[in-house]
Amino acid sequence: METHKYPNGDITVIWQPQKCIHSAICVKTLPKVYNPKERPWIKAENATPEELKKQIDLCPSGALSYKFNTKQ
Repeated sequence: METHKYPNGDITVIWQPQKCIHSAICVKTLPKVYNPKERPWIKAENATPEELKKQIDLCPSGALSYKFNTKQ
């Protein structure tokens, strides 16, 4: 399945477009991060890891997920 990753220091936003049902909860919740008219449309650096985690947990389709980045 196609996957796109958008890092933000401590957290990486993962988007799977085939799962997206276009509910727009992401855009409504964090418009400074999610803007479908721009490329890249996800700018994870515009929110804190906690804000991203909270919003991603609301995604009804599971198209958005996240992983915490570990220091090497």
